[in-house]
Amino acid sequence: MRTMSVVGIGAGHPEHITVQAISTLNAVDVVFMMDKGDKARELLEFRREICERYITNPSCRIVTAADPERPGGPAAGRQATADWRARRAEIYEQLIAGELGGHGHGAFLAWGDPAIYDGTVEVLHQVLAREAVSFELRVIPGISSIQALAAQHKISLTRAGRPLHITTGRLIAQGFPDHADDVVVMLDGQGAFTGLDGDLGIYWGAGISGAGEALISGRVADVGQQIMAARAAARSRCGWVMDTYLLRRPDSR
Repeated sequence: MRTMSVVGIGAGHPEHITVQAISTLNAVDVVFMMDKGDKARELLEFRREICERYITNPSCRIVTAADPERPGGPAAGRQATADWRARRAEIYEQLIAGELGGHGHGAFLAWGDPAIYDGTVEVLHQVLAREAVSFELRVIPGISSIQALAAQHKISLTRAGRPLHITTGRLIAQGFPDHADDVVVMLDGQGAFTGLDGDLGIYWGAGISGAGEALISGRVADVGQQIMAARAAARSRCGWVMDTYLLRRPDSR
């Protein structure tokens, strides 16, 4: 039977990859990569850099396919995301059927950790549900942008006896959760934090651990506009921006 591995490759630093991930990459026959076009060329090149750096198996091939356009980007509504993943499932199925033999081993490289706001595992489950191809699915964890954010700011994400809430920009725009004191926000394309309580603390990072990393922290009221300017500069420079932040309620209760 075929094997498909989803390999977490970290959030932007080429050394943020585990020994398990390296071992897996050297066991695969094919690494599949989705090409999002010129607007995200750096993401594809980083994946290629990971392969060039760590794969020593000369028989391993890299196969690239055009990624279907995602309406509204990562912050798109649920239906738009579901439709996009369904189109991806069709492409994955064709790649696996066409490029892997009956006992071949293929891999997709997931940005950060496959378990956190990455759809690769879910798409491969959809491929299995279509029953046109079969394979054993394996998932190799990676260092997430959340972990890298905390490390770069030299903080802990959690405080003693308190929960950590992870959400999206779309949801945090509706208000800071009453039940939470510490909230990690991902997929925020609009800077939703600017509409929240200015006394909240924020630890923000873009391009975390990469060459173009930007880090800002402070009270939302004091640094919110500085963060928005840094986001705009990163988007202007690269054509896209990947950022994550922690919002922290003042320690007053």
